[in-house]
Amino acid sequence: MVRSERLLALLQVLRRHRYPVSGAMLAQETGVSIRTLYRDIASLQAQGADIEGEPGVGYVLRPGFMLPPLMFSHVELEALILGFRWVQKFADTPVTKAASDALAKISAVLPADLQDELDNSALLVGPRRIVDTEVVDLVLLRAAIRRERKLRLAYADGAGRFSDRVIWPIALGYFEDTRMLVAWCEQRWDFRHFRTDRMREIALVETRYPRRRAQLLKEWRDMENGPRRREGAPTCADPPA
Repeated sequence: MVRSERLLALLQVLRRHRYPVSGAMLAQETGVSIRTLYRDIASLQAQGADIEGEPGVGYVLRPGFMLPPLMFSHVELEALILGFRWVQKFADTPVTKAASDALAKISAVLPADLQDELDNSALLVGPRRIVDTEVVDLVLLRAAIRRERKLRLAYADGAGRFSDRVIWPIALGYFEDTRMLVAWCEQRWDFRHFRTDRMREIALVETRYPRRRAQLLKEWRDMENGPRRREGAPTCADPPA
């Protein structure tokens, strides 16, 4: 393990403990000698990590320490690059721009060797197949999800049948060839999936839906994975008219 990854591992161990941990236990968890552990703690303290303690007493990382970018491991950096590249290719324009801005901020503070790895990563994302055909604003959809607000929705199903309904949006899924809103539908009194390219109009209702989004999302996941999910059934279905 290279030194930067070893220091990162030590920080992660310290983050898991709210109370002082002995040097011997830290050395055992990180797989180093006690002498190396003391040197690593001194190195982290010199870099600004608020680690308190001393040999024989134990060590604790005080809350609020921000992990410096140089502490990304190579695998973590690869995961970030792959995720950013997928978002840049398949998400809608505001999100792709935000991803590009975030990646630029990370790149600006990386050390030179990691900047080179960021620029020359061999992890690639396949070709874009989705075409942006939405007539509604996905920014408004995401805002409704964050704020747990109801939406009025005018929707056309696969056969072109129109319906108007009030929904409780809980999640927005991005796929290679479509985007899908998961919501509780007041008309059907059940969870439904709505393709964003079939939405004709949306309007935010300044009424918070009566249940927390996290609980609704859990129930939807349980439903998707439970006995109601028929073998071979599609993951998304148009709601009936």
